[in-house]
Amino acid sequence: MKTLSISKDIPVTGEYDVVVCGGGPAGFIAAAAAAKEGARTALVERYGFLGGMATAGLVAPISVFTYKGELVAGGLPWDFVHRLEAMGGALIEKPLGNVAFDPELYKLCAQRLVLESGVDLYLHSYLTGCRKEGGRVTHILMENKNSSEALEGQVFIDATGDADIAFQAGVPMQPLSGEPLQPASTYFILSGVDTDSPLIREAMHHNKQGENCHCLPVRNRLLELPGIPDFGGPWFCTVLHEGSVAVNMTRTRTDACDNRDFSAAECRLREDVFRMAGILREHFPEFRNSYVSAVATQAGIRETRRILGVHTITGEEYVSAFRYEDSISRGAHPIDIHASAGRSQSLTFLEKPAYVPYRALIAADFPNLLVAGRCLSADRRAFASLRVQASCMALGQAAGVAAAMTVKGNGDVRKADIPVLISRLRALGARI
Repeated sequence: MKTLSISKDIPVTGEYDVVVCGGGPAGFIAAAAAAKEGARTALVERYGFLGGMATAGLVAPISVFTYKGELVAGGLPWDFVHRLEAMGGALIEKPLGNVAFDPELYKLCAQRLVLESGVDLYLHSYLTGCRKEGGRVTHILMENKNSSEALEGQVFIDATGDADIAFQAGVPMQPLSGEPLQPASTYFILSGVDTDSPLIREAMHHNKQGENCHCLPVRNRLLELPGIPDFGGPWFCTVLHEGSVAVNMTRTRTDACDNRDFSAAECRLREDVFRMAGILREHFPEFRNSYVSAVATQAGIRETRRILGVHTITGEEYVSAFRYEDSISRGAHPIDIHASAGRSQSLTFLEKPAYVPYRALIAADFPNLLVAGRCLSADRRAFASLRVQASCMALGQAAGVAAAMTVKGNGDVRKADIPVLISRLRALGARI
């Protein structure tokens, strides 16, 4: 392979206490939390809007805030949901606590929360690397229309979903399990749907405790049809507009951290969106007049890289709801593993909400780097629950508060005062 050697001076265009990489559910909550705790905070996001999988991926609903009547993701994440609800952009599905939402109002609400908190926002900026001195990250590098830029920080939070900054900094990653990664799915919105029909009214509200909310009548019929692409569910979710539903049913095997592989997967999934839309239109009267009104900006990613942290949450710990001394958030979504090929899904419901330790957000040799969201340290089984949005938001809140505390304290995330961190999170409304 031919190579090029390039040397250039990159301007440092900002100096911050906390730099958050990635503006998805974990990232925008982390940035707001850090700023509200008094840290001068920057948030870097590759798209022109916030929300990540919720908005770029159209992944609905936001799962899951309550379990058996108990709120498990309180504080800023729950405040955000109520703000979105007040804007007419959210429907809290009781008693389960899944949240249906309008993706455009979600973008606006997240933007307002971040800017009102005092965060400096760098949109349309693609992270390309980082600079280190010893074990400490000193700068992140990004590309945008201003060319190459660097941001200096005291503490960094990787909320990229794929552990991009942690990987580039040399943080060890979880070893491969030998099993294929969970598949990616491209969500789409169908409009012109008969949302008053009993089948769709039942399917588009995800409010049943202990049940898979997929639409069984449609699934069973699809299984009978020849030549159907691999699919999951299907799951339909209201987007709060009459006649429109978000659809989760496409799937394909891919490694989203491999550019060529993921590019090919995106093309397959886009073809499948329109194939599936046509199949629904042809075989189900509720969809007879429907059409694709939106396709997710990018495929929804279930699984890629995760760090090898100071502690790795195991499936056994998670299912037993083991409570750690440094528990900083909780999770209540089922352990949800989608087959990388075919149409199957393994779903294990929890007896009670699980716990997440602070040590799963940090790596042994990296004194100023935290992770939040999908790139936390967990084995495949525990991760299959923790990857969802409410869990990621709660992790972001914990990472943001911990980062601000580190700036004010000893400068080492590995030496956080855990009782003080827990006390502060509880004061914000976290349920730990």
